[in-house]
Amino acid sequence: MNIDFAKKFSVRSAFGEALCEVARKNGDIVVLDADLACSTQTKLFAKEFPERFFDVGIAEQDMIATAAGLASEGKIPFAASFAVFATGRTYDQIRNSVCYPKFNVKIIGTHGGVTVGEDGASHEALEDVGLMRGLPNMMVIVPADCAECKAAVKFASEYKGPVYIRIPRGNLPNIYDENYKFDYLKANIVKEGKDLTVFTNGETLSETIQAGKILKDNGIDIEIVNVPVVKPIDKETILKSAKKTRLVVTVENHSVINGLGSAVCEVLSENMPTKVLRIGVNDVFGQSGKSSELLEYYSLTANKIAEKIEKFRGNSND
Repeated sequence: MNIDFAKKFSVRSAFGEALCEVARKNGDIVVLDADLACSTQTKLFAKEFPERFFDVGIAEQDMIATAAGLASEGKIPFAASFAVFATGRTYDQIRNSVCYPKFNVKIIGTHGGVTVGEDGASHEALEDVGLMRGLPNMMVIVPADCAECKAAVKFASEYKGPVYIRIPRGNLPNIYDENYKFDYLKANIVKEGKDLTVFTNGETLSETIQAGKILKDNGIDIEIVNVPVVKPIDKETILKSAKKTRLVVTVENHSVINGLGSAVCEVLSENMPTKVLRIGVNDVFGQSGKSSELLEYYSLTANKIAEKIEKFRGNSND
């Protein structure tokens, strides 16, 4: 896989472009936003389809309730806001007005994780994946780059039922190209290895790939598995890879509680108990700072991930 890590692209822009692409083919697609169209990039949709765009103002709970109403009449609403508001402030509406009746609502949470940066703890969603994956009927997707984001939006527009898609604030390198095929039932083995398996998704996939190169120089051959769909999770790939390497690490820009790491541990503990290291935010709130500094502080950079993996493997072999 030939990746130029120096070139980075806006996943939020890819989301906005994807909305327009699917809407050109399906007149039932509508978009709602909570006064953040420039940040979420739903402004691209608003410009092309003004009659199908609804800015509800700073009223996220109303946004979800309105989306549910539109879905009940056959529309396919995409409701977007910062992840912390789209899932936290609106939890009751999502639970009772979207998931319980299984309405065809797509919730987009942008600005997920500590890479929200200077906006600080109040705006850094570190529990959104956990909130959404705990809800019956909700699918949870965490794209790792622009191609995967576009594929996820296209999939969500065709899938019948509630979907949550989490999108980062920052730009990311392209891991996949336009030929990437999204399969909600399958994780993607990015790199095969024999010494240890790393399950990751979202922003931390590119950091994990770079960590793999560092570890290779140190004689450690890791398998890297991208798990864009946290729910329903691909148990088969998780178990097959864990059986092969016998050691597992999870990496995510999210709390280690109730996110990807917890989902992987649930699969392993029920089927094949395996030693696991979860790398993520350890049950604390985020803080204000540059996104690069926060990734370093929470051990989510390539160097930090490599250090933790090397130490974990060394301790496991003692």
